[in-house]
Amino acid sequence: MVDKLPPSTAMSVLVVDDESGMRSFLKKALSKRFALVEVAGSVEEAEQLRSRCHFDLLIVDISLPGRDGIEWHEALDMDTRRSDVIFMTGFADMETAIRALRAGAVDFILKPFRLEQMMQAVDRCIERRLLKRENLLLRREVAHSHPNTIIGNSAAMAEVKSVISRVAPTNAVVLIEGESGTGKELVARSLHQLSGRSGSFVAVNCGAIAPELLESELFGHVAGAFTGARGAREGLFSFASGGTIFLDEIGEMPLQMQTALLRVLEQRTIRPVGSEKETPVDVRVVAATNRELFQEVEEGRFRRDLFYRLNVLNIHIPSLKERPDDVVDLVHHFTRQLASELGLREVAWSHEDLQVMQRYDWPGNIRELRNLVERCLLLGKPPAEYWRSQETPVTEAAPGAGYPDEMELKEVERLHVLQVVAAQEGNKSAAARVLGVSRKTLDRKFKEWGQES
Repeated sequence: MVDKLPPSTAMSVLVVDDESGMRSFLKKALSKRFALVEVAGSVEEAEQLRSRCHFDLLIVDISLPGRDGIEWHEALDMDTRRSDVIFMTGFADMETAIRALRAGAVDFILKPFRLEQMMQAVDRCIERRLLKRENLLLRREVAHSHPNTIIGNSAAMAEVKSVISRVAPTNAVVLIEGESGTGKELVARSLHQLSGRSGSFVAVNCGAIAPELLESELFGHVAGAFTGARGAREGLFSFASGGTIFLDEIGEMPLQMQTALLRVLEQRTIRPVGSEKETPVDVRVVAATNRELFQEVEEGRFRRDLFYRLNVLNIHIPSLKERPDDVVDLVHHFTRQLASELGLREVAWSHEDLQVMQRYDWPGNIRELRNLVERCLLLGKPPAEYWRSQETPVTEAAPGAGYPDEMELKEVERLHVLQVVAAQEGNKSAAARVLGVSRKTLDRKFKEWGQES
């Protein structure tokens, strides 16, 4: 049972007991489980330590000199009491046990105890802590949940997928470059999904957080670190322990924070704002930018040493304009996804619709394509009609829409049928209903074309 859970490298524990032998015993045992183990012989010593560092777990003796351990815990502000607590005592009665539980104790242990008893209680606290972190991350992502499937079979995307498969199993830092809306976060999520890392994927938009708050958001802070910091708080690097942290728009990061990030990458430790202690972290860093970082370095807006530290492995995501062959697959994918989300019927796009979309430049990349599909589904307008209503000169820029005049009728029929089948995710019965023919007729057509039925 003692070895049930792996070491919790990003967690900290404070033992408060007036017996020096008990402090030494627990510190030695807990050092195998926690990144930081501190001990205190009194409430006063505990308060000094607590003011410098947040502790995930408090192991507190009830009978302390000068002050009752339960009273001390009850007097802590609610932010501090987010820490789990295990109470110990050599003089237990029912009333004391009830007081401890009402004070929020995760466990109540009677001295003398076996080490296995204490470690079972500690394991339960670690499990609770990890569950809290997971729930917080789920709440952060619930509004923007995206599948990790990378859509596209063009040569450019085949190369991206190949690089991802080679790079994902390593722990190396990865820098993803590409225009806004090309799917950099999706690539980062795929790297994490294929990495085998058991921790969470945490995405941070460096440009969306105020510079003065970014350090606290990433590394956490201790109580009193700055005005308004009533209690300690863990940072996103701690939440990503054992997993991956994705630093999007890294080019927006202030120079001061770039220095702090470089230290984390080199030392594999973090220091919460206001703390004097370094805490080890096991986090893989994936960064992304839509800027030319080397140019930013030359102009003094990005640290040269950080650039080379981030640019160990580089993945370039091509713009949608560079891979028009993927547009059709993306349209069908978003049609299925959005129709399901919006409760609408799927539509079979005409060949003209798809040609218009393939010939458009897509300055907003995949994000713009997804938004267009959503608007067309909601308004019931095909792309060409929608663009005309917006006075966007797309149709003029895409002459020759429709099947070429020289294409034979049977080939037009074949392409149209395949398009409808693809729109129905390969469901030939559904495709037959859309085409207004029987399933038997559709199977016969496929047999004539020498394609799998």
